[in-house]
Amino acid sequence: MRTTCLCLLFFILLNSCGDQPVTAEAAASEEVQTPVTVTSIETVPLNQYVELNATSAFLQSNFIKASANGYLRSVNVRPGQMVHAGQVAFVLRTREASALGDTITNLDTSFHFSGLVNIRASAAGYIQQLNYQVGDYVQDGEQLAVLSDQKSFGFILNLPYELRRYVKTGKNLELELPDGTKLNGTVASLLPNIDSASQTLGVLIKTASAASIPQNLIAKVRILKSERTNTPSLPKQAILTDEAQSSFWVMKITDSVTAVKVPIEKGLETSDRIEILSPNLAPEDQILLTGNYGLTDTARVKIIKGEK
Repeated sequence: MRTTCLCLLFFILLNSCGDQPVTAEAAASEEVQTPVTVTSIETVPLNQYVELNATSAFLQSNFIKASANGYLRSVNVRPGQMVHAGQVAFVLRTREASALGDTITNLDTSFHFSGLVNIRASAAGYIQQLNYQVGDYVQDGEQLAVLSDQKSFGFILNLPYELRRYVKTGKNLELELPDGTKLNGTVASLLPNIDSASQTLGVLIKTASAASIPQNLIAKVRILKSERTNTPSLPKQAILTDEAQSSFWVMKITDSVTAVKVPIEKGLETSDRIEILSPNLAPEDQILLTGNYGLTDTARVKIIKGEK
């Protein structure tokens, strides 16, 4: 009986040892597959822009001045107010009228001598500075207010000198204000001075309407550097590079489960796409879009969906 039990135990152990190599071999045969998504080459127009800031400004100021000695009878403007050319800004009563006006009227009631002088704005614009108030005595030629010249309004773009060839007088540019409003602008002139520290050139951009735009508002300006009418490109996510960013490649599907490394030469680069100069990829080629980072050549992958 004891001999029989020992034989059975030996048989069980023998079978267990025989099963282990089979299980290990089965596990080794299963290869890890990285889940990925794919895209393909597209022939689309590409435009490369550089985005800079431009600040609104009035380049010229006008002055409203007293035309005689006297006292201000009324002030019809206030700081920040928009005035038009020819609008009465101040009413002044001359010093002589203040001294003799009532006496002359009392002597001859038919002679209406008021001595009032209307002082008008010579140009349209905003009142930037108001120096006097009602009752103040002013002298002939004295500055009563500072008026920004609306015709001189524009946006000043500080353009790096190396980008000067992309901006010419008369060129149309689009400006985007902080609230999302977009304005069409035209390059009016290139200012003849360079900032010595930043090496930037002042560019005056005129807009069609400046009625509601305050001074010192910063707008974004996009300048077109280069464009391609139709060129093959891939999404940026599909392009891989080394740490030095000296070589670039994509991972291309060769069969249903294998991705190989394909070196590329890239061209124009936009915010979301990159031009592929070489090699010539076919529209039917499947290029890894996600899951491609860190994959080695001839990596085993599993496509979970396709994307453009």
